[in-house]
Amino acid sequence: MPDPIPVSSRAASIEYAIRDVVVPATRLEQQGHTILKLNIGDPIAYPGLPTPSHMVEAYAAALSNGHNGYSPSYGLPALRQAIAEDEQRKGWSANSDDIYVCHGVTEALQLIFAAVLEQGSKVLAPGPHYPPYMAYPQMYGGQTIEYKLHSRDGWRPDFDDIASKMDDDVRLLVLINPNNPCGTVCGADDVDRLLAIAEQYPNCIVVADEIYDGLDFTNTHVSTASRSTTVPVIALNGVSKVYYAPGWRIGYMALHDPTQRLSLVRDGLERLLRSRLCASTPAQLGYLAGLTGDRAWMDAYASRVEEQRNHCLSRISQIEGLEVERPGGAFYMFIRLTDERWANDDKAFVLQLLEEEHVLLVHGSGFSPDLGKGHVRLVYLADVDVLDEAFDRIDEFLQRHRK
Repeated sequence: MPDPIPVSSRAASIEYAIRDVVVPATRLEQQGHTILKLNIGDPIAYPGLPTPSHMVEAYAAALSNGHNGYSPSYGLPALRQAIAEDEQRKGWSANSDDIYVCHGVTEALQLIFAAVLEQGSKVLAPGPHYPPYMAYPQMYGGQTIEYKLHSRDGWRPDFDDIASKMDDDVRLLVLINPNNPCGTVCGADDVDRLLAIAEQYPNCIVVADEIYDGLDFTNTHVSTASRSTTVPVIALNGVSKVYYAPGWRIGYMALHDPTQRLSLVRDGLERLLRSRLCASTPAQLGYLAGLTGDRAWMDAYASRVEEQRNHCLSRISQIEGLEVERPGGAFYMFIRLTDERWANDDKAFVLQLLEEEHVLLVHGSGFSPDLGKGHVRLVYLADVDVLDEAFDRIDEFLQRHRK
């Protein structure tokens, strides 16, 4: 047999832990097993949290009325305006020209990395973090440096560590707020401390990933852009999490440029946006309905998510071998494995738990090989009876392997 055609090193080195663990789970499903899936941050994958009907109706109406053509590369003007007004309510003077609509936050990140990074550039991102912050910068000649979070203090940023790792090669300083996978919420004081560090480096842009900002159970979350008077900020958000429509793949980046230093970056972003045509037109119209319609439904959804968080905290407190810092937002728990056997190999824990108990979590080392190890991420959106069954199985698994 001839040798295989080579793959690029950039593609061969990509890992995405959240979806990689689905491969063995699919194999078990094909054998007839039912898997309790608590691995993926897709609110539609769990019953009881459907995309709001008025948004679905607007999407469907767009299809029925023939709004299926290309839209402007930067997004539909009405949607850009609605997003700008939403950002204004968060405390800064956004206008529609500052808003760029993308295929979700993931594409926005790729565009930002492509527009900003050169060979030798650095991205300083929290560890643990959402995997694309590690995977994508290398494609554009950059590298990701992780800054620490305080694992025994609610996973708050370690500002001394951030300051020690900053230099003139750090072009992007990332704040995920609320954090995925840890659920940390940073308030005004923490945001201000991060901005004060970034202010010392004139070519550094703060990337504020705020896709979970509507799921803040601490009432302390603030828009990073609203706190900055000197540092350029690119805020990221979209329809996936707070509006419960992840499959629509509509996100945006909002450029806050208080000292007018982003003109070249903006030009680069616009060139890249034009080259990939546009985001889905009917999905943009569905998101527009969510932004401009009644948002009273959000309170009931958030209350349910918070109740399930509290239930999981109670269950975990009763299981020997598990500990967790109380998450302040989003819908994840980053659970510490305290049994020495699993603390040193969290991926083995996840794979063996899946094989024996058919419960699917994500290994913490998949979110950071060093700073996430010894943990697992759990999505707590499933029904309470499913969560209870999963915790019962995890408890049995831990007891069995402790003997």
